[in-house]
Amino acid sequence: MKVTFFGTTTLLFDDGKDQIFFDAHMTRPSLMKYIFGSCPTDRAVVDEKLRLHQVERLKAIFVSHSHHDHVMDAPYIAEKTGAMIYGTSSALNVARGGDIPEDKLVQFAANETYQVGGYSIKVIPSIHSKPTILNNDLGQTIDAPLRQPARLRDYKEGGSYDFYVEAGNKKIMIRPSFNYIKGQMAGYQADVLFLGVAGLQKADEKTERVFFEETIEKLQPKLVIPVHWDNFFSPLTKPVVGMPRLVEKTEVVFYKLAKYCEAHGVDCVVQIPGTSLEI
Repeated sequence: MKVTFFGTTTLLFDDGKDQIFFDAHMTRPSLMKYIFGSCPTDRAVVDEKLRLHQVERLKAIFVSHSHHDHVMDAPYIAEKTGAMIYGTSSALNVARGGDIPEDKLVQFAANETYQVGGYSIKVIPSIHSKPTILNNDLGQTIDAPLRQPARLRDYKEGGSYDFYVEAGNKKIMIRPSFNYIKGQMAGYQADVLFLGVAGLQKADEKTERVFFEETIEKLQPKLVIPVHWDNFFSPLTKPVVGMPRLVEKTEVVFYKLAKYCEAHGVDCVVQIPGTSLEI
């Protein structure tokens, strides 16, 4: 299984036959655009990434929640490739704003499993990381088609989900946000865990300990790959940087995660946007 990372939580899975996106964000508008302006998908950037990574067999896009850095480019990618979009009612209203036909939209249900090609994908209710001044809309929904160019603040969270993927002999958990529901991961096992870490640096010792207990300790992965650590206001056409230092010190995030993994005999790899790994 080849997994390509495009930054934030956007992952492309490729089993050699079918491809699936989990989240879809490559445009990455600036912070000033987020605060003061509106923005459409940067089609040139998306086209180039799809070309470079030979996205020619895309079957589906699964959207974890409907903030712009998870869903913004899903309509264009679906239009270009013919892929289905799976998501909440809010995510599907983003797709409708891009004129994606209804027969290409699936409103997924909590704890349901979807078969797409050789993939089995279970949708697990989750919880977004704690609200900040930039995302204090948790629980709010997008109740009408959202057309681009849209204000980035109009992409409301709309509910958050994790994805448990079984493909071939691999079991993979994708957890986009730094948070947990106690006991939620009991009974699951993952070979690979893609773990959202935005917020880990400022977590107190107890929060950090329980978060790791409820994710890595429960799932017992062989490999942990952090996601949502990079600055999604910085374009993919520039060198990758961590989150703005006023928000988070990314080197501390990596230190905390690596320290836990080292102590528990778990491999940990930082994947750079634009690169692929065989897992």
